[in-house]
Amino acid sequence: MVLLVALLAGLSAGTSWLMARHLREDANAIGQLFSGVFAGLNDPRPGAAEDALLRLGELVRKQGLPLVVTDGLGQVTAADNLPFEAELSDPRIVEYAKQLDRIRTPIHTSVGTVHYGPLPTERQLVILGVLQGVTLLVMLAMGIFAFRTSVNARRDRLWVAMAREAAHQLGTPLTSLQGWIEQMRQGHTPPDALADFLHQDTERLARVARRFERIGSPTGRKPVGLGALAGRVAEYFRPRLPRHANPIVLTVQAAGPGPNVLGDEVLIEWALESLVKNAIDALKGRSGTITLEAGISGEEAVLRVTDDGPGIPLELGGEIFEPGVSSKTSGWGIGLALVKRVIEENHEGRVTIVPVANGASFEIRMPLEG
Repeated sequence: MVLLVALLAGLSAGTSWLMARHLREDANAIGQLFSGVFAGLNDPRPGAAEDALLRLGELVRKQGLPLVVTDGLGQVTAADNLPFEAELSDPRIVEYAKQLDRIRTPIHTSVGTVHYGPLPTERQLVILGVLQGVTLLVMLAMGIFAFRTSVNARRDRLWVAMAREAAHQLGTPLTSLQGWIEQMRQGHTPPDALADFLHQDTERLARVARRFERIGSPTGRKPVGLGALAGRVAEYFRPRLPRHANPIVLTVQAAGPGPNVLGDEVLIEWALESLVKNAIDALKGRSGTITLEAGISGEEAVLRVTDDGPGIPLELGGEIFEPGVSSKTSGWGIGLALVKRVIEENHEGRVTIVPVANGASFEIRMPLEG
């Protein structure tokens, strides 16, 4: 690919150089013609003007200009720079004169009609133009190929990322179930509490299955209370957060079960859990706090997830929501891209990063239920 680009660049530069050279040669030839005619016409010696005109004719012929001169009867009286060898009486010259007339309008003079065609330089410039056109087409084809390759590579990465996300979504409740089973064997947790936790994990597995069923399906339009949703998400994550080494505290700030929005509860919950999981990953290996806030701002419902972790690297900026972009070395960059799609494409909302003194804060805004 690099060699092809270099070849095309060289071809383009070469054609430009040839074009410039031909134009320079034409300018020199015109200058010689003008200076010869001007000098001859201003020379006071007898016969100087005639000699200048003869030299002018010789210079024109040297430029390779195809010329055919015919008299009033259409007979050829002179010809030069023909594409074939022929006597003046050859009928091919008359046919060639007609071809020249289709290219250039003949000039009628007192000595006859002059039929002429394009200079060789003009024909060469046409060839150069064709070469440059071919170069542009090849470069366009290369650009399309590179774009399709990039799109295919991105699509492949997204498929891998979605597979990874599916494994991650299923992995959390499965790991949790294994932990509860181990506690059940050891008898450290009351059976009623274990039953509740096991029920939560099995419910989560069912919700994960429903989430992936929603991909590509029409978005539901039912009232969803963001306060209640935040409470339910926090309730699920709290027992599964570290409590001894580097504890993480998850709190909810909401005045009630609202505010209410119209949407798909399964997808909105998925988006919120992705933000919470993103905050948990940001606090990995350190103590910290994650806060879920649900409220109203104007005519919009607001859902905010804030953590006091290391924050988002400045170099990522607005690209953090792009698929494949991640601040974690082990991340696939699908979580925040999923959040953006669920909120902005499926629920006509907005997801933004809110500046905070420490850590990171993501804000979801959606229209309130009418």
